[in-house]
Parts: sequence; structure tokens; C-alpha cells
Amino acid sequence: MTVRQVAVIGGGAAGMMAAIFAARSGDKVTVFEKNPKTGRKLYITGKGRCNLTNNCDIKTVIANTPTNGKFLYSVLNRFSPADTMAFFEENGLPLKTERGNRVFPVSDKAADVVDTLLSIAKRSGCRIVHQTVSDIIIENGTVKGIKAGDKTYTFDKVIIACGGKSYPLTGSTGDGYFFAEKAGHTIVPLRPSLVPLETQEKPAYEMNGLLLKNISVTVTDTKKQGKKIYTDNGEMQFMSYGVSGAVILSASAHIRDMEEGRYRLDIDLKPALTEEKLDARLLREISSRHSESVMQLMRSLLPAGMVGGFIAAAGISPHKSCSEITKEERKKIIALLKCFSMTIKGFRPIEEAIVTSGGVSVKEIDPKTMQSKLIEGLYFAGEVIDVDAYTGGFNLQCAFSTGVAAGEN
Repeated sequence: MTVRQVAVIGGGAAGMMAAIFAARSGDKVTVFEKNPKTGRKLYITGKGRCNLTNNCDIKTVIANTPTNGKFLYSVLNRFSPADTMAFFEENGLPLKTERGNRVFPVSDKAADVVDTLLSIAKRSGCRIVHQTVSDIIIENGTVKGIKAGDKTYTFDKVIIACGGKSYPLTGSTGDGYFFAEKAGHTIVPLRPSLVPLETQEKPAYEMNGLLLKNISVTVTDTKKQGKKIYTDNGEMQFMSYGVSGAVILSASAHIRDMEEGRYRLDIDLKPALTEEKLDARLLREISSRHSESVMQLMRSLLPAGMVGGFIAAAGISPHKSCSEITKEERKKIIALLKCFSMTIKGFRPIEEAIVTSGGVSVKEIDPKTMQSKLIEGLYFAGEVIDVDAYTGGFNLQCAFSTGVAAGEN
């Protein structure tokens, strides 16, 4: 059997998986990674814990992949979330499933995921070269090799797995789009996904950096008769420019056509309480704090950092005594606790996004093999493809599944 020479551009999640499965298929594999270490972006995923997949079925992964999820049907059937979990555990990395079926290493260390992939790749015979690829050599519609540094290398197959444009400090600088476009591929316009949001109303100074837990958010499309496009409970954070945090990042993936002022963010600060129960609690607090100020009252209901901004939004004097609060002002406080609204101005820059939406058009990639339909011997895997999912381990599963398909084929 002829041994094929395979180059994998990028040593991230997709690239390492592609390299491992190509080597297991009998190919001689060289991974070109421009960073000093492989898997640099993996180190920061899941707040350094690495949410590496979701413990769910294939249908759920596709449902949580709003951009071209159906394109993944074949590769997910070949390498599912269950296969991902088995792959890591069989190679010595114990896993655990947490809220929302999110899967993490038991150690809570993303570095262990990186080390496991690197160890498997080396045992499989993969060669890791820390060089920047500058070009892919294509002749008569067929891959012939690559250029890296000041050298030209001959390869039978090339797998582009160098990520998107999010988090450029991890090496994701959009090189894959350049290679693909030069080879004749269509690049679907890039936009950030899983990204913080800028708001027209800037949070009060003391709210900057304030983390809110156990809140509920709803994003409404005001252009479509107030259609609710996203609702979830969890954590969020106020920033100088607007909002961030887990539920905000997830919400951003549901906003497909960003226009300033089109989308409204409603924050329920007390989702566990109905308006009636909240009113009863507020009346009790007012009664027990009769001579205290509105500022002191609200400190019993909200984090200290939010009190000033909340009272300003309510339009009530912070120095007013509780005994002076009118029925209308009480209603206003309750309404604001249940619906603290902000108008979305836009996404933060793509460099701050967790995932890049857009990329190499899936219409030009074979969904079973990940091979280019335009160039013989050219394959794609991971974020460089126009596929992106919600938070919860789905994006890494997409990377692993496409990487396996590209490597095996």
C-alpha cells in the first residue's frame, strides 16, 4: 500500500483530531502549527476547563448548530458525542457531565485535553512542526504541497484546520480563508458568534464588571412584532460597553441580522419570584425599613454595584425614605426588577468572539469526506468551515467530527 504524505495546517482541536485519524489510516502526517504549543485556543475554552462536547444525541447537536447544522449529519454519524467521550476516556482522560449535559475533564483542566491530544498524535506517529504555512501549492486542480518558512514541502493531501478569526492571540488570524479563497473557494462573510454585546445604554460606572447570577434574559426582535428570539437563565456581566457572560454569548448566536436598535435585551433580575410575590416581599422590606432610604432598601434586593444604576433607571430619588414611596413607585420598582431593559447596539469585534460565523462555503465541500469539491486532495476541518453552534460543547464536537472525517478520508 502506498503511504500518502499528509499535511495538517493547524494544531487545534480539529487539526489534531484530523492528524490522529489520518495517521491511524496509515498516512504519514505532519502537523504545521505556528504557535509554540498545539491547542492554544483549547486552553481558554470553558473558562480554562474545556467543555469538550455535549452528552447528547446527534439530533440535538444539529439542532444546536444554527449555521448549516444539517451539513454535519454524516460526520456526526461517523463520530458522535458518545464517540468523542469514549475516545478521550479510552486514552486516559476521565470525563464528567454537568448542567446542560456539558462534558468536562474530571480534572477541570483544559491543559489535560491538549496534552491528551498531543500524546495520542505522537503515539500515532504524527510529526509536529512549529512553522507558519504561507501557501498551498496547487497544480492542475490538485494539491501538490505547501510552503512554510523558506521551504517548499511535497504532500499528497492537505487539511486546512487553522480556525477562524476569533481570539487572534491564539493564532486564529484567518489564514485558512486566504488559502481557501486562493484555491477558488467561496468565503461566506465572517461575523462574530458567541460574542459580548454593545448596548445603547451604557451601564453606570459602578456596574462595570458586575456579575449577576441566577438571572433570566430575553432577546426580542422589535422589527418582527416583538418576536422573542432567545430566553435563558444563567449568568451575565455588565461591562463598560454593554453586557457579556454565558447567557449573553449564547444570545448573540441567535441574532442573525444585527441592526443597531433592532434587538432589545430584557433582564429579569428575580426570575424565581412572580410580580405578586415580589410585591409582597417589597412591602415587607418597606415596612421593616420605614425610616431608611430607597438606596438602603434596594441594597437588600440587589448587589451593591447595581443599586445606583437601578434607582437612576427607576427615576426615584435615592435619598427618599421608604415611608415616602408611593404605590406607583413601588410598581415601577417591581416592573424594573422583572424587566431591566437595554437596547442592543451591535456585536463586539470578531476578535473578542469565541467562534467565527461564516467561512468556507459548505456547498463546495463533500459532507462525507470534508474534501474540497474544487481541488483534489484539499480538505477542511473545524471553524474554517461555515458552520457554527451554540455554547455547550457543540462547537468543539463539530471540530472533532469534521477533523475525524477529513483525517480518515
